[in-house]
Order: sequence, then C-alpha cells, then structure tokens
Amino acid sequence: MSIIERSNRRTFLGTVSAISAALLSPIRAFAMPAGAIPAETKKLTGFGSTGNVYEELGITTVINGQGTMTVLGGSLPRPEVEEVMALAGKHFCSIPDLEVAAGKRIAEMLKLPEGYTALVTSGAAAAMQSGLAGILTGDNPKFIEQIPDLTGMKSEVILQKSHRNPFDHQLRNTGVKLVVVETADDVKKAINPQTAMMHFSNFANDEGQIKVEEWVKLAHENNLPAFIDAAADTPPVSHLWDYANMGYDLIAFSGGKAMRGPQCAGLLIGRKELVANALLNNSPHEDTIGRSQKVGKEEIVGMVKAVEMFLKDDHEALNKEWQRRLEYISTQITRIPTVTTSYPPLEIANHVPHMRIKWDAMRIPVTPHEAGKALRDGKPSIVLSTGEHGEALSMNSFMLQPGEEKIIAAELVKFFKTHLV
Repeated sequence: MSIIERSNRRTFLGTVSAISAALLSPIRAFAMPAGAIPAETKKLTGFGSTGNVYEELGITTVINGQGTMTVLGGSLPRPEVEEVMALAGKHFCSIPDLEVAAGKRIAEMLKLPEGYTALVTSGAAAAMQSGLAGILTGDNPKFIEQIPDLTGMKSEVILQKSHRNPFDHQLRNTGVKLVVVETADDVKKAINPQTAMMHFSNFANDEGQIKVEEWVKLAHENNLPAFIDAAADTPPVSHLWDYANMGYDLIAFSGGKAMRGPQCAGLLIGRKELVANALLNNSPHEDTIGRSQKVGKEEIVGMVKAVEMFLKDDHEALNKEWQRRLEYISTQITRIPTVTTSYPPLEIANHVPHMRIKWDAMRIPVTPHEAGKALRDGKPSIVLSTGEHGEALSMNSFMLQPGEEKIIAAELVKFFKTHLV
C-alpha cells in the first residue's frame, strides 16, 4: 500500500470516528504561538490602503437592484459575521470536528426535527453535489474514492422535466443519469433498482405537475430519499425548517444570499447519516469528489453567526422598508409620461418585493435591454434585471444600501427624460 493510500485510509477512518466523537465532545482548538498575532492593528499599506480595493484593481462597483446574484457577489455579509470570521482566523482546529459542532448548533437554533443536522458547504451547489455523493457512496471508502465511476452503486436520479435547469450540473458531476418525468405515474414507472433519489427544484414548484409536498411523499412511498434545492428560497425564514418538517431527507440553501453569511458558504440540512456521508465526500478529505469545494473554518463559523442573526431579524419591518424603497422610485419615475410601475406577486425564490417598470416605446423609443445596458454602463453603474418579465425593467431593493434608492430614481428619471420624444 502506498503512502498516499495509507494516508487517505487513515484520514477517512479518523473522520468516521471524529464525526461520532464530535457530537459528544467540544472542539479542541490550537491557538497560534504567543506573539504570532500583533498586539496592535497596523495601518494598512500597499494594496487596500485607499479603502477601495475594487477601484485599485480597476473594477467598477455597482448599485445592485438585481438581488443576490452570485455573478454580482451575492450579498454583503453582516458586520457581526465578519467579526466572528476574523476571530475564527486566529486559531487552528479540526475541520471535521468543527463541521459537526457547527451543524449541531445550527440544527438546535432552527429546532430541526429529531435526527436532523446541518453541514456548512462552499455554497448551495456544493451542498447538492456532496449530498447526492453521500447518498451514492454511503460511508464506503472504495466508493468515495471511485465516484464518479458508479460501478457497484445506484446511478439514476428522478426529477421533473420542468425542474431541469443549469444547477442540475452539480448532480451530473457525480456521474448519475437524470431521469425526467412529468406525472406521478411517470415517477412510478421510472423507479427501478438503479434509482438513487428523487430531486426537487423548489423555485420551479409552480411549473411542475407534482408539487413540493407530494414529491416527498412519492419518494418515501417508494423508499427513496428526497432532495430539495432551496438555494435562494429565504425569506421567509421558516423555509429553513419547513422542508425538513415535510420530511425531505436533504435540503440545500445558499448562505451568501438573504442570510448575508459568507458568499462562499451554504447549508446542507438533512438526516444525520446522510449529512455525515456528505461530509466524507467533501473537503478537507482527500481523494473525494468534493475536495475542490473547500470551506474554511472562517466560513463555517461565519455561517453559524449568519443563521443566528437571520433568526433575530424583524422580517416584517424589513419587507416594509424594501417596499418603501421601491415606492419611492416609482413615485419619481412615474412622473415621466407613459412610465408605469407594478408590483408582481412574490416569487418562491428571492421572496421579496419586486417592481416592474414599463413605458410606451413610441414615446420613449428604447428597449428594456437597451435601458438596462445604459444604466449598467453609466456612472454610477446600476444593475437592474431585463427580459425576465417580458418587455420591462424589473428590480428589487433588498440589496440596496441606504439612500441608493434615491440614486436609482434620479438616474432613471434622467434616462427617461433624455429619450422622451
């Protein structure tokens, strides 16, 4: 047996023991040597000394009216999250032990059903991949090293046709075949000895024939685990426990969206055995499919704090403030001839107030796409959505910083007046 093989074997077996032991004992942290941490914070020199790292790199910062989009950096972490992440960076500890302890604390805060826990991952996509990998491999070291070669393992995942989306790439990474269905009868016909699980994309609930509560019942009637991708589906905060209470075996959430945790963090919530197997398929373990999806001690600790703070939020007051910002913008821009606004029903994902902006193309002869590009290319740079709801600009306000609604209103008024004929 080679040195690498012995090392991987020891790491795997040690982790299996650690997962059990960590549930019963506190984390042992190893402090940095005395004198390693400066007694005083020195003034930053070089890169970052101006206070605007993006400007120093030649990158334009934007006013974000589009929401918690990964391509824009998700959300801005809470100051409290940044503080505990800095504290976490001052010590070393066993990452597997930390994952188990953090998951236990999160499960307690969320009052999850008996037998459920959580795992901090490097995002919701990582939670999907590692969660499925754990279902496929169990705690078998050979299978964990072998995946995505599924020889000896189950190899199919059932999902609805309307739930196919770019995010199921994370499922395909494990080597599984996606079996597409549309009706409950299709599900029953599709199930066979190679079926590993049934997957549900929560944001597509309205589009599929089989709804969220029926899907998990179908899975359990056929002795299959049910996985739900709920990445951007908070608020409402109750979604953090709703799907576990429905019986879903694994649930994926993004940590860097409305919870305002670390951008490179997510949550896998689920049954303890399945979550433990997901961890075995993930960093810090070597020769695993999830080794590249590293989540650091700082992000793990930051995610615990983000959940704590999210639970304390006055969500009703926040919604009122987000709506007020939109109404302020609406009041200003609807003074321009033919410009109208509307507030569509709240969607499942990004369940916050949204506003659509329309105008008569005969009086303001620009398309929403052209308007969006002009705003993005302007100074200040403003990002709104285009093309998502037909011929309209659309936006939300929950990622705006105080006062930015006034900037957006002023820039829109200026744009519409410039193009008014």
